[in-house]
Amino acid sequence: MISCVDLISPSLRRQPSGTMVKHNNEIPNQHFHKVCQQDHIRTWFNQPARKHRRRLARQAKAAAMAPRPTAGLLRPVVHPPTIKYNYKMRQGRGFTFAELKEAGINRKEARSIGIAVDHRRRNRSTESLQLNAQRLKAYKSKLIVFPRKRGKPKFGDADVAELDKAEQLKGEILPMPVIEDEAPMVITQEMKDFDAFHKVRMARADYRLFGIRQKNRLAKEQKE
Repeated sequence: MISCVDLISPSLRRQPSGTMVKHNNEIPNQHFHKVCQQDHIRTWFNQPARKHRRRLARQAKAAAMAPRPTAGLLRPVVHPPTIKYNYKMRQGRGFTFAELKEAGINRKEARSIGIAVDHRRRNRSTESLQLNAQRLKAYKSKLIVFPRKRGKPKFGDADVAELDKAEQLKGEILPMPVIEDEAPMVITQEMKDFDAFHKVRMARADYRLFGIRQKNRLAKEQKE
């Protein structure tokens, strides 16, 4: 006896439900996945509109914070942590109390004139202290302080002539200092002739055999 299942082609046995295959042909398995209406492709047709919207947002923010600089607060120059990045420079969170004192700026007044303050940071070197102090002095020399009431200026506020010619600063407040590249070291012939491997091996041997050599030396002296 031959069952009805044995008469069916093996390719037709594996076909899923709902597929229409005639004769002993291959089961269709088309890859129709590249359809924009589905989530397989991310389009970027709204990029020009986003660019326009970001530009309008920047203009609105600059108008709202005028006449203050659009870049925000003045930040110090710091070195990032770890050996991998500590040779670079970047903007830190805020100036230390020592840097403000060196520049002659009151710590309570600093935040009101656009200077960021960080009470947790410490100066580990004199170079960073002097660098940020000079940065504060340069900022203070170019600063124009608007009075709260134009007709009643207080001590430290700018006069009317400076207020008339004042413009909102757009972009970076003070540029970052440029790190000068060090000159490459000159390799001499003495450095080339120096055998560092042999030097290290002899130093390790002297350290390892120090006790035995001292014991042999003392025994030789007693014998003599």
